[in-house]
Amino acid sequence: MVRHIILWKIKSERTAEEKAAIKRGVKEGLEGLMGQIPGLLAVTVRTEGLETSTADMMLDTTFDTFESYKAYKTHPAHVAVADGRVRPNVEVRLCLDYEE
Repeated sequence: MVRHIILWKIKSERTAEEKAAIKRGVKEGLEGLMGQIPGLLAVTVRTEGLETSTADMMLDTTFDTFESYKAYKTHPAHVAVADGRVRPNVEVRLCLDYEE
């Protein structure tokens, strides 16, 4: 199995209301990919970190194989969410991919 973990920081110029809407949209969009992408076994978006957090959102995904993960990166449904809801709104992205 392959795990794909991302931490995002939303652009600092966004208001609190905008940040809340961005978080809802990202969570809805990415978690909505379940059942659409072959090999995607689990997807969770965390948006309510503790006050000690330095990131605003976390994506935690699990894939059955590395090939499935590579296909996910270019799958049209994923690209639509990434280009429409994530990339325009984040200023920092950290990623850790690993095999279990």
